[in-house]
Amino acid sequence: MDIKPLTQDFAVSPQITVTEIPSIAAQGFKAIICNRPDNEEKGQIAAAELREAAEQLGLEFAHVPAVSGAITDANVAAMADALAHLPKPILAICRSGARSTKLYELVSARNHSAPDARVHDVVIVGGGAAGIATASSLLKRNPKLDIAVIEPSEVHYYQPGWTMVGAGVFDKDFTRRTEAQVMPSRVTWIRAAASGFAPDENKVVLNDGGEVRYRVLVACPGIKLDWGAIPGLADAIGKNGVTSNYGYDLAPYTNRLVKEFKGGRALFTQPAMPIKCAGAPQKAMYLSCHRWEKAGVLQDIDVQFHTAGAALFGVSAYVPALMEYVERYCAHLNFESKLVAIDGTAKVATFERKDSDGTRRVEERFDMIHVVPPQVAPDFVRTSSLAAASGFIEVNEATLQHVRYPNVFALGDACSASNAKTAAAARKQAPVVAVNVLAALEGKPPTADYDGYGSCPLTVEAGKIVLAEFGYGGKLLPSFPNWLIDGTRPSRLSWLLKDTILPPVYWHGMLKGREWMVAPHAIEAAH
Repeated sequence: MDIKPLTQDFAVSPQITVTEIPSIAAQGFKAIICNRPDNEEKGQIAAAELREAAEQLGLEFAHVPAVSGAITDANVAAMADALAHLPKPILAICRSGARSTKLYELVSARNHSAPDARVHDVVIVGGGAAGIATASSLLKRNPKLDIAVIEPSEVHYYQPGWTMVGAGVFDKDFTRRTEAQVMPSRVTWIRAAASGFAPDENKVVLNDGGEVRYRVLVACPGIKLDWGAIPGLADAIGKNGVTSNYGYDLAPYTNRLVKEFKGGRALFTQPAMPIKCAGAPQKAMYLSCHRWEKAGVLQDIDVQFHTAGAALFGVSAYVPALMEYVERYCAHLNFESKLVAIDGTAKVATFERKDSDGTRRVEERFDMIHVVPPQVAPDFVRTSSLAAASGFIEVNEATLQHVRYPNVFALGDACSASNAKTAAAARKQAPVVAVNVLAALEGKPPTADYDGYGSCPLTVEAGKIVLAEFGYGGKLLPSFPNWLIDGTRPSRLSWLLKDTILPPVYWHGMLKGREWMVAPHAIEAAH
């Protein structure tokens, strides 16, 4: 049984058997729609037989037959009636699932393309940190706005916390909330996935065929982790010592590997930019090394850091503080060394490495490897008219307004701005976008500018962070006052929490119950 969810409340499947209906009920479905005419092929189970088995288990059933390749308006109307009256979630079946999918798309398109279809003041694509922050900022400024947020996921993750899961500081569930918990109560939550943009018609196309219309669009659908870009990685990840803190279910494996590792070769990789949370690949290495140091086994481990970049960190002012830890942990740095293939079973990683003789491929064995996958714009963004040559949504770097469509804005990981893709960047971008969206709704030009601010709290050992804060062009943008940076006066935790850029997952996991002071380039626990 191959069930394919299309939305939270609707899924499709190829032909089912009577014996599979208990499993369908156990998965939470409340109703079944059969879209196959009886006697379509020899040996086919009759709809009446499926109905009887379904109703015995408390599931409702509707027979909405349609001929493949010859779907009529009457078929669409019957499907619409079934979808409107049956309890949800619903499973629709046909021979392959394609017919049920097409019927659902036709119903959705009819519903959403009506002449009186609602036009929202603002449509936000993406319910992650950037989308939620922007919606909240807009509503704070104008509570009467009609805002729709398009987000298919029922779960919201605090992804920067996964580094701490991999370090054994948090349980993974600490980084997870339901989307309903973070979604502003005054928005319309459209629980579907966007599949395309039609900016000339001021609408977003959904994957179920529906459309959502807007006066102003805010696009922040995030970034795609391209696990398939490295041959062998998708098959290797999560076993044989191959791990990554870039996955909710993978970070606990990092913790287990590091905890059990007593000696051997540990590789840590970083792909070419852009990636989200550019400090995370290094944090995985530093925190692992610190644990091995405390366990007394670091001297038995060959630590290698392979980065596709030409420097340890993109802002040179922070490199000396980081190099202290590279040297302390005896980690070997490999610059311009890009992971291009991995064989998990053989425990061999292949790197493309630049040197004075050009580019060559080098195989490195490993006992464990922490991999960061290459990252690109989501597929439906890259193929849209909103995309820049990079594939990301093309915006003015200051106003975050689209360069060709004045009623379109973008922020977060999906926009083309050259800032570091961090949660701290989204925090600073959201109010800029909110102010400029309100101006656009009034037919006025943007009035707020974003300076490229981003932050990488590089945790280099338990209780110490190299706090990198910078803007466009690597300009240093510290958010702490000079007397605090100089470490000349102690700081109470309550003061730090009031103004710090550190996200809540750090506050509760690392700062709770302690007094802190800030030294140059680092936050240290004052014991």
